[in-house]
Amino acid sequence: MGDGKLQSQSLVDLALDRLSREILSGRVYPGERLVEEQLTRRLGISRGPLREALRLLAQRGLVEHVPRRGARVATLSGDDVRELYEIRTVLERHAAASIPPDADLSALQDALDAMRKSTESGDRPAVADAHRRFHVEVVALGGNRQLCRLYESVLVRLQLYMAANLHREAEVAAPADGVQRHERLLAAIASKDVNAIISALTGHGSRTYLP
Repeated sequence: MGDGKLQSQSLVDLALDRLSREILSGRVYPGERLVEEQLTRRLGISRGPLREALRLLAQRGLVEHVPRRGARVATLSGDDVRELYEIRTVLERHAAASIPPDADLSALQDALDAMRKSTESGDRPAVADAHRRFHVEVVALGGNRQLCRLYESVLVRLQLYMAANLHREAEVAAPADGVQRHERLLAAIASKDVNAIISALTGHGSRTYLP
């Protein structure tokens, strides 16, 4: 009986990981329906683990349940997006001002390396993961764990729209453009100049905004 529970949980984790990656990489769009019959066939799992995964995704703000219509990728209004960006900006500025002079930047460099590698290989889900990890690590440098958790939850919701914007940017910008912007942000952090960090964050964030 215990083994059954472990197996069921592993299927939940599988569905959670796959669906999160698809949503955050822009493979499925805000408002798109998540049809249980299709998902169970595609993921090779039963409805029980799938519904638990959808429930956890709803807790993270990535999925919403519509009465009599089932689950769909979460949507945000223009006001929601603007408000979330305002919160993101406040949290980033606070964290930037709290970064100690001797901060270890190795996690940022690792995320940047992963971003560069996945950009070169054209792996968009991995690019999205590395992008999110880089920014979470920036805020983590400030040392406030609760603020970092709040920031990550805001960033996850915004990435619904950032992912769609990455598709638009791919049509007009060179693939390496995103890597170069993060390189500039890392250089600003390494300079230990708070104003330079905030300036880099402000300019960087404006590129990902969807009105």
